[in-house]
Amino acid sequence: MTFSRARAAAMWRKLATCQESEVATGLAFCLLPPSVSFSIPRPSLPLHTNCPRRCLLKTMKLRLFIVLNLLLVSISLSRAADHPNILWLVCEDATSTWIGCYGNSETKTPNIDAFARQGFRYTHAFASAPVCAPSRSGWITGINALSLGTLPMRSRYSIPHNLIKYYPDYLRQAGYYTSNHTKTDYNIGGRPDEECWDDKVADGWRKRKPGQPFFQVINFNESHESRAFGDCLNTRHSPGEVTLFKYHPDEMGIRMNYAKYYDAVENMDTQVGKALEALDKAGLAEDTIVIFNSDHGGVMPGSKRFLFDAGIHAPLIVRIPEKFKHLWPAASPGSTVDRLVSFVDMPKTWLSLAGAEIPAVMQGHIFLGPNTEPEPPYAFSFRERMDERFDNERSVRDKHYAYIKNYMPYIIWGQHLDYLWKLLAMRTWEDAYKNHRTDAVTGRFFTTKPVEELYDMDADPDNVVNLADKPECRKTLETMRAKLREWQLSIHDSAMLPEAERLRRAEENKLTVYEMVRDPKLYDLPSYLDAADLALAKDPANKPRLLQCLQSPDSGLRYWGTVGLLMLGQADAKVQAAVKPLLDDPCGEVAAMSAWILIQSGDTAEATKALADRLQKHPLSTLFILNVLDWSHTDLGPYVSALDSLPSVGSNDDMFNDEKIMNAYLRESNGLPVPPGLKEVSEKQKEQNAVKDK
Repeated sequence: MTFSRARAAAMWRKLATCQESEVATGLAFCLLPPSVSFSIPRPSLPLHTNCPRRCLLKTMKLRLFIVLNLLLVSISLSRAADHPNILWLVCEDATSTWIGCYGNSETKTPNIDAFARQGFRYTHAFASAPVCAPSRSGWITGINALSLGTLPMRSRYSIPHNLIKYYPDYLRQAGYYTSNHTKTDYNIGGRPDEECWDDKVADGWRKRKPGQPFFQVINFNESHESRAFGDCLNTRHSPGEVTLFKYHPDEMGIRMNYAKYYDAVENMDTQVGKALEALDKAGLAEDTIVIFNSDHGGVMPGSKRFLFDAGIHAPLIVRIPEKFKHLWPAASPGSTVDRLVSFVDMPKTWLSLAGAEIPAVMQGHIFLGPNTEPEPPYAFSFRERMDERFDNERSVRDKHYAYIKNYMPYIIWGQHLDYLWKLLAMRTWEDAYKNHRTDAVTGRFFTTKPVEELYDMDADPDNVVNLADKPECRKTLETMRAKLREWQLSIHDSAMLPEAERLRRAEENKLTVYEMVRDPKLYDLPSYLDAADLALAKDPANKPRLLQCLQSPDSGLRYWGTVGLLMLGQADAKVQAAVKPLLDDPCGEVAAMSAWILIQSGDTAEATKALADRLQKHPLSTLFILNVLDWSHTDLGPYVSALDSLPSVGSNDDMFNDEKIMNAYLRESNGLPVPPGLKEVSEKQKEQNAVKDK
């Protein structure tokens, strides 16, 4: 016998009076759509049998209970099946300009190019960070790493996991089978990276339940920076035929490295083709949205790790089958889409396409599908410490201009970074600079930075002509500067305190950095932004206010006070007297900057002793102090004993390992012997870092 929804519901209510424990199932059944009908087998005994009525009802109720529960499961899977499968293909390190369909005629990427003709090619997609780990922090949480406190490369600082789940958690709740192949690198402590996924295979769709939608990530490391390491001989591409970025000098070593990386990009394209073919062979292409993009820009020197266009401008192509035509962002496949997309937009968008819950804590904007949100006028990016080297920058992008703000303009772009120097192109570039084979454009990388940069992306895609001082660009500069501050306040920019100090402050208050920076009593962000602007102005008229900052009980203000006084150049007696007490400051970065001010002014004795004594204690700020020794170009001789005291074994912490690499570099670059144990550990760590990057 067949029942309509209304009749079945009424019968359920009648039957449920006999046993209250099944009422909940009946109520759930009443939520089924009106069009749903189903059949219940007749009782095996006729109604005139001698079986007691109570037994008959019990038999009917048991069968009805089973059928209803099966129906609820079926309807749940049916609703999930209404949403598309999603395949996310992620290549590593490749800026959009390395791809054929983005205008590069020197590379052959037939699979990606064909994919672009079948899909929608986005022209303004930007990574939130120009390196993998902090970029992927934002992907997995939907929150900028700058807001999470996970922006230093390979730091794995914890976040409040009770407040912040990962986007695959919500996909799984929505009925999706999730699989991530190879790379995670989420840079977050307190939770194993793999825990949020059902599996780590490349064809997770084979393991799902019948009718269950899937979300599959496949990472390709063929285009990773490491694939450009080693010798650059016997490449398929001819070094003589490659076109260099304007900021690279025309050197054969650089050309050879370009040729090798072109080969790597083509190898990556082959793997993309294989992944698409596997989807086709599984008969899933017509039910699956496929996304292709890189995890940030790269990979030649001056791109990855930097906020120039080559470091953050990523390819993004989305193919949407005909059955999901209502999701198309343009009239037809093969179209380009000029909407601004930030990487932090992606988790919200994937959850929206899947019909999953989108937590309020997520940042970004949905850029695709029926719930598409208004296009933001700007995309924001950031960088801080990369491995053993510190820097601190923010960028703002619209469709015409790129604005960059440097919070550490007193250090050069081209700091020696061990992993980057594995590139023949980087070593060649450094040699060209040291031997006067560069000019104002190609040698700029090895000079200190301006506080602000502004580039016309139409006229200057390589970012070599800084318009920040041009009167005709003043309005644009001021607008983007103001928008940056608004954004920093809105997301709780966590890096206006130096790294070790914000960790110390969070730990003292038994909080994560994420929680600490949201407490204005513990983290006065507006005051830090004001103090930073005061310091970066490099205006002698600000000296009295900078000296006042040194007296503040807030280490953040003391830090920015030392930055401003350093930038004013050689300190007079008044400034020297003011900073000497800070050599014993509880904030290691304040003490180190104070020492640098004194070293810069020729008053080295107390500064040297203070830094050496602090290194002997191996504080959280050790890596920063080691960098100050390099930045200040001080004589390293008085520090050898302190460097010897630093442990070379005993921890697998990433910052600890970066200290070992920096310790070895300082010795090598100053002509000092590197102890065998330290050199061995340093080389081993370099190999481990390479494995992590892959």
